[in-house]
Amino acid sequence: MDAADLTLDELRLALAPGVAGAAVFDGWSTEAVDNAAAALGVAPAVARIAFPGGAMDMIAAWIETIDADMAKALPAQRIGNLPIRERIRSLIQFRLGALKGKEEALRRALSIMAMPQNARRAARTGWNSADAMWRLAGDTSADYNHYTKRATLGSIYAATLLVFADDQSEGKAATAAFLDRRIEGVMRFEKAKARLLRPRDEGFSMTRLLGRMRYPAR
Repeated sequence: MDAADLTLDELRLALAPGVAGAAVFDGWSTEAVDNAAAALGVAPAVARIAFPGGAMDMIAAWIETIDADMAKALPAQRIGNLPIRERIRSLIQFRLGALKGKEEALRRALSIMAMPQNARRAARTGWNSADAMWRLAGDTSADYNHYTKRATLGSIYAATLLVFADDQSEGKAATAAFLDRRIEGVMRFEKAKARLLRPRDEGFSMTRLLGRMRYPAR
């Protein structure tokens, strides 16, 4: 599709990867937008209109494109047979792969998102990404688990991004090890929570045991 035929929303997403690439050198700025526009053959003035909110619009669009690429590359039917921890690991690793070579843009983005005036939007953006990952992982929970799972995954992903951004180890091995530890910790917590919350009649009951001792089944 010709760039001239795109809506502003479509143009914003089309420009986002180029803006992220330029942000490595130019930061999340109008210069980055202009460079992305030139690569796409779009007038800079039109491209700037696609990001009325400035840097946060650029960053949010970049994250949205990663969400979309992740959904195309790892649909539920492709990873559905994996253990849940492997599904989550695969989804996060895909996202980290999309960030390789753009660590400086990521560092700058994280700094901007951490600003008080951007906290609410940054939290919403992170929630959306965590929700997208859980849905691809096959989660259909609708109770409080829906919220706790996304909050937990969001915190794991955010912490992993901080490690990734400054990881100088070969093949980002330190990031992979960090992610594995965090996922393993969450899996242990979820198992413990499931045991505590399972129905009473499925758990151990001293009263039932004593009753059986007194009145053995015939």
